[in-house]
Amino acid sequence: MNTLQPSLLRVLAALCASVDTPRSLGIYLRAKHNCFLEDGPPDRTGRSYGLLRQRTDPSAYLTIDSYRKDNACTEFLRKCRLDGIVSKADRAQAARDSFWDSEKVCARTNARLRSLIFGEGLIDLAEIRIQDFLGRAKDYIRKCLGPVPSELNCSFGPGATYGCKGFYTTIPDKIESRVEITRGALLLSPLVIERTAWYRQLVNRQPLDGPYKFIRGNRFTTVPKTALKDRGICVEPSGNVYLQKGVGKAIKRRIKYFTGFDLDFAQDRHRTMACEASRTGSHATIDLEAASDTVSYDLVKFLFPSDWFELLDCLRSPFTQIGGKWVKLEKFSSMGNGYTFELETLIFASLAYACGGEVMGQDFSVFGDDIIIPTEFARDLISVLKFCGFKPNGSKTFLDGPFRESCGGDFFDGAPVRAHNLEEDPSAPEDWISLANGLRRLGSLDPGCDFRTSYPHTAWMRCLDAIPAHIRRLRGPLSLGDLVINDEEGYQFVTRTIGKDRKGPFRFIRVYRPIAKRLPLHHWKGGVLYAAALYGIGSSHVSTRGVQGYKVGLINYP
Repeated sequence: MNTLQPSLLRVLAALCASVDTPRSLGIYLRAKHNCFLEDGPPDRTGRSYGLLRQRTDPSAYLTIDSYRKDNACTEFLRKCRLDGIVSKADRAQAARDSFWDSEKVCARTNARLRSLIFGEGLIDLAEIRIQDFLGRAKDYIRKCLGPVPSELNCSFGPGATYGCKGFYTTIPDKIESRVEITRGALLLSPLVIERTAWYRQLVNRQPLDGPYKFIRGNRFTTVPKTALKDRGICVEPSGNVYLQKGVGKAIKRRIKYFTGFDLDFAQDRHRTMACEASRTGSHATIDLEAASDTVSYDLVKFLFPSDWFELLDCLRSPFTQIGGKWVKLEKFSSMGNGYTFELETLIFASLAYACGGEVMGQDFSVFGDDIIIPTEFARDLISVLKFCGFKPNGSKTFLDGPFRESCGGDFFDGAPVRAHNLEEDPSAPEDWISLANGLRRLGSLDPGCDFRTSYPHTAWMRCLDAIPAHIRRLRGPLSLGDLVINDEEGYQFVTRTIGKDRKGPFRFIRVYRPIAKRLPLHHWKGGVLYAAALYGIGSSHVSTRGVQGYKVGLINYP
């Protein structure tokens, strides 16, 4: 059984001691005695008491301060990935199991929708009401989208594609590679991809197998999520995701035009609405489990206009490669598809509207699978969501009480109470700086409290003990993030003049900054360089994913 490193255990001990409640003591003892998954038989509700399975129920608390402190201790290690507790292989297997579970849900939803929509079997009164809801949602989407766009503003995504993996995911890497594409997406390629410098340089290079590489669909992989399981995503072919992102942008523009709601600024709006709702109880916040993986094929087919459905359908991946075999999908799309986020936002917005919402971004709001709706309509919406195959996350959905959560903002009776989650065992100075800054932010949640007397202060000091002395002196304002140890009073400026003509003096702050992994542009061939320049890559180097180290340096600070 893995144990916490002594430095981290001292941080947790200091945090729990400063909170000094039965729950904080229980959290510390579980960590000390390695009770991460189980520390006894489940109770009659089937819940386990292991540290990584702990949650703080806001309905059990009467005051903001008591909830905030207990929650800080509970959440501190709950998402920390410790390989000695749950191995990487087990976390990845949990994600694969979720993939298959979602496919089963989508298969049942498709069958249920076909029965409802096409009259296969008997329909009861409840289903008639559901039909009415779905009809209103369908009309909302039709009005929002209008005709399909005549042009698409397509682009590459920041991550991997089916063939570009690891460090080879830069824009020039993708331009150099053949166009990976499904047969369906090939229908749109002559109108978009074949007009790009990406395609022209491939034709000029005359690869033996042609500019296209046909792929049956996407590839399943996992990324870190919590201590117990990874998040499953599907990596799309490069041609598909290039076109999908263009469609995603088009949907986002139509949502903004139709509703006045800009998804680029929606997170701040959601946090504001959640804060107000926690104080007044006017709105409920709803979060869904595996939302993108449970958007079933027939739900999209029914809700979207036929021309939009054909556009979306031809660009999706109909198959996923998982476990060495190809699987025909029951879901419509997954995370990794370039339009999934906008698609699910519009679907959930239409269902919220059908249940009583009026104006997106005002009396109700949706951002991905984060839904805020007037409390009076929340239970109807949950019923419709369940019928459509979605599962509300019981631990993150709040219909009453003083707590609301949305888009990374947790609020108890109008006050922010978001805890800091440690995601990995800290092993380097930059990890300890990030942890120290997270604890500092905890202390700043109470605006009337001096951090030096706040409950996370001693734990913050224990973090600094683990940082080498010359790095521990790198202090700076919150605006510099984790480049420095956040300390509004403990930093000093360095004054320098620069250039041959000694311009300045300028003010600098010493920081601990990452060293990016960069490749010179001449690493690629001429046609690739020309296409990359047209795309907007204008520097002499291209940064790859990840960093190759950290170093102490100076950064200009006005």
